[in-house]
Amino acid sequence: MCGIVGAVAQRDIVPILVEGLRRLEYRGYDSCGVAVNAGGLKRARSVSRVADLDAQVKEGRFAGHTGIAHTRWATHGAPVTVNAHPHFSRDEVGLVHNGIIENHDELRAELKAQGYAFESQTDTEVIAHLVHSMYRGNLFAAVQAAVKRLTGAYAIAVFAAKEPGVVVGARAGSPLVVGVGHGDSAGENFLASDALALVGTTDRIAFLEEGDVVEIRQGGHTIVDAAGKSAPREVRVVQAHSNAVELGPYRHYMQKEIFEQPRAVADTLEGVEGIAPSLFGAEAEAVFKAVNEVRILACGTSYYSGATAKYWLESIAQIPTQVEVASEYRYRDSVANPDALVVVISQSGETADTMAALKHAQSMGHKHTLAVCNVATSAMVRQTGLKYLTRAGVEIGVASTKAFTTQLTALFLLTLTLAKLRGRLPAEAEAAHLKALRHLPNALSSVLALEPQIIAWSEQFTRKEHALFLGRGLHYPIALEGALKLKEISYIHAEAYPAGELKHGPLALVTDEMPVVTIAPNDTLLEKLKSNMQEVRARGGQLYVFADADSHIASSEGVHVIRMPEHYGALSPILHVVPLQMLAYHTALSRGTDVDKPRNLAKSVTVE
Repeated sequence: MCGIVGAVAQRDIVPILVEGLRRLEYRGYDSCGVAVNAGGLKRARSVSRVADLDAQVKEGRFAGHTGIAHTRWATHGAPVTVNAHPHFSRDEVGLVHNGIIENHDELRAELKAQGYAFESQTDTEVIAHLVHSMYRGNLFAAVQAAVKRLTGAYAIAVFAAKEPGVVVGARAGSPLVVGVGHGDSAGENFLASDALALVGTTDRIAFLEEGDVVEIRQGGHTIVDAAGKSAPREVRVVQAHSNAVELGPYRHYMQKEIFEQPRAVADTLEGVEGIAPSLFGAEAEAVFKAVNEVRILACGTSYYSGATAKYWLESIAQIPTQVEVASEYRYRDSVANPDALVVVISQSGETADTMAALKHAQSMGHKHTLAVCNVATSAMVRQTGLKYLTRAGVEIGVASTKAFTTQLTALFLLTLTLAKLRGRLPAEAEAAHLKALRHLPNALSSVLALEPQIIAWSEQFTRKEHALFLGRGLHYPIALEGALKLKEISYIHAEAYPAGELKHGPLALVTDEMPVVTIAPNDTLLEKLKSNMQEVRARGGQLYVFADADSHIASSEGVHVIRMPEHYGALSPILHVVPLQMLAYHTALSRGTDVDKPRNLAKSVTVE
C-alpha cells in the first residue's frame, strides 16, 4: 500500500524517484506523483500507471537535486488527480504521506480558520498545511512540531522551497527507511517506504523507529526520536533481491511466484537438519517449554495459514490454539493468558492491523511472541522475541502465493517443535515428517505439472459469476484461501464452506451455473466428503474435484476430476492450495483482469 521515495543528491534525482516508484508498483496504487525543488516546487501527478507519470516528467523536462515521489492507494478521497500526492501548501511546502490521520477533521477546521484553502479531500493535505503553518525557516523543526499534533498512522516525506537540498521524513505506525549513498553515490541520501525502492541506488539502509524524525541532505542525515533527542540508527547492508522484480519468461508476477514455490519452500527449509527450538531463536526452548497455548494473529491469506496450523498444532502437538483476525482482536474484550505463545504472521511484517494486534497483546501481558515473516528487517520481526523467516523472496503480485506456502512450511516446523518438547513426537514420527518436508519441493513441482488441465477448467469458470469451494478438516482453510484467490483477481464472487455445512444453508445456492470446487484428499474424512458431493450432484451442481490419486473418485457427468500426483498426509494442504492458485490465475487471465494489481487492493496493507 502507498509508496514513498525521496532523494537529495548532486545529480538529477528524477530518474531515481521514478524508478523507485516502479519498484513499489507491486504494493498496489491508484495514482502517483513526483515533485522536485528546482528554483521552486514543481510536480506532476497521474491517475494512471507510473509509466504515464514518467512520460509527463520527460515531456515537462523535470530535473532537480531534491525531490519526493509517491504511489497512492485511496483512503480519503477518490482516486483523482487533485487527491494524488505530492500535496503542496501555498507552493512553499510539498509533502507525501502513507497512513491515515484520525484527527484530520479537527485540524482541517483549525487550518481553515487560519486562512488555508483545501484543494483535495485527503487527510494528507492537512499535514502539508500544518507543517507550513509551523514553518519558520527550519523544516526539520517544523515537522517535529507538526507530528506532535497528529493522531493516527503516518510515514511522510516533506520538502520546502526555501530549503533546497533538504528532505525531512517522519514515521509512526507506517514504515520508512533512510538510504545512505556510497561509492560513486557517496554523500547522497534517500528516503523510502521500502528498501526495494532503492535497489540499484544504494543497499545501505537505516530503519527508522516509531516516532523518529529524520532530515536528509547532501552529505549526511540527522535522526531524532519522538522526544526530540538525537537517535542515530544503525546503517545496515540490505540485500533487496533486485533480480526478483524481473518477470523472465512469465506473463505475470503471480504466475512467476506460483512456479517459484518449490524453490521458496526449499529455501525456507534450508539448514533444517532436525527439529529443534533453536530454529526460532536462542531463547525459544525456554519459551516453548513455558507456554500452554498458542494464539495466532493475522489477516487475509496469512490468517488462513494460521487457521490451517490450528489443526496441526492441536492434533500433532496437542496444544490448545486460537486463531484471531488481527483487525478484530484488538477491538474486543479478550482474556489474556500470559503463558500463551502469541504468533503473528505477515508476508511484509508491516501489516498495520497485525502490528496493532501484537502491541495490544503485549500491553495485556503476553510476553511470549513469535513472528513468521518474509522480511528480516520488518517492524514485526523487530517487535517480537522469536522469529522464523520464510525466505520466499520478494513477492510482487498482490494476491499472495509463495508467501502462503512458505508460511505453512514454517508453521508445520513450529508444530513439530512444540510436539517434540511436549513429548508428543516419537523419533520415528519425527523422521517421517522430516522426510516428507525434504520431498516437499519435488512434490510441489509435480503439482505444477497439472497446469494444462487447470487451464481447461478455467475456460469453464470464465463465464461464471459465482463459485463455491468445499473442504473438510485441515483442508477447509485451503478452500477459504482458494475462494479468496478467485475473488481477488478474477472478480468472481466465491465463498468457501466446510463441506458438512452445505445442507445447513449454502445448498440453496447450488445450480448448474454455480461451479463447486472440492478438495478431496484421501484422508479419514473422504467418505463424508463423497456424501457431500452427492448432495451437490442431486441438485444439478457441477463439481470440480482435486482428488488424490488413490481416492477412487472418477470423472462422470457433472463431476470433473483432476488427480493430484500423490497423497501427502499432514502436509497435503501445502500441495492442494497450488492448483487453486493456478485456477484463479488462469481464470483471471481469461477474463482479462489486471492479475498482479487487482482493483481496490494493495500488497502491503499499512493502514487499518
